[in-house]
Amino acid sequence: MTVPLRVVLADDQALVRTGFRMILMADGIDVVAEATNGAEAVDAVRRTLPDVVLMDIRMPEMDGLEATRRILTGTAAEPRVIILTTFDLDHYVYAALSAGASGFLLKDVTPEHLVAAVRLVRSGDALLAPAITRRLVERFAGRDPETATRVHRDLSALTPRELEVLRLLAQGLSNAELAARLYLSEATVKTHVARILAKLGLRDRVQAVVVAYETGLVSPGETS
Repeated sequence: MTVPLRVVLADDQALVRTGFRMILMADGIDVVAEATNGAEAVDAVRRTLPDVVLMDIRMPEMDGLEATRRILTGTAAEPRVIILTTFDLDHYVYAALSAGASGFLLKDVTPEHLVAAVRLVRSGDALLAPAITRRLVERFAGRDPETATRVHRDLSALTPRELEVLRLLAQGLSNAELAARLYLSEATVKTHVARILAKLGLRDRVQAVVVAYETGLVSPGETS
């Protein structure tokens, strides 16, 4: 029997929570807790140990950014966090991705896209398409010294091939495009990406893109 996917909803708007809860539960996804602010979200995650957290970025008392940081650094479980926002390419979304969130959704997302996104991040994939990730990172990379310090990693642990993979990944290439460019199989590319994430202590491809820009491996506007 398949174990149901468990989700915590964090949003200060009751109508948003109600709508998302109905959509998720209709698809067999369990909403195990709801929160109206970041502090409640952190507590709910620690109590219920969900697979995925849908996190509003702007809430009273504690915003979604701080809640994301606390959830991803101070809990035994490691849920995937999806940021909810009404602002496309908002600076706060970038900061949340730097803190370890796996992607973001606009609040006017379709029911089908919402369900697909939750299932996607639970499987370990990042939510953002490579081109969107690149556009977001290029807009904000290097503008926030605090963020740069948090995401900085020592790239000396990577092999020359892994550095090449990371550079191309950060420029928006998919696994299939990486495989074609480097004359490798997609399976080999996935292995390289997994090793990059493990060596740098990163959660997913989104953080890898952030690190590539923040460390100067790739510069805004650079193309392969």
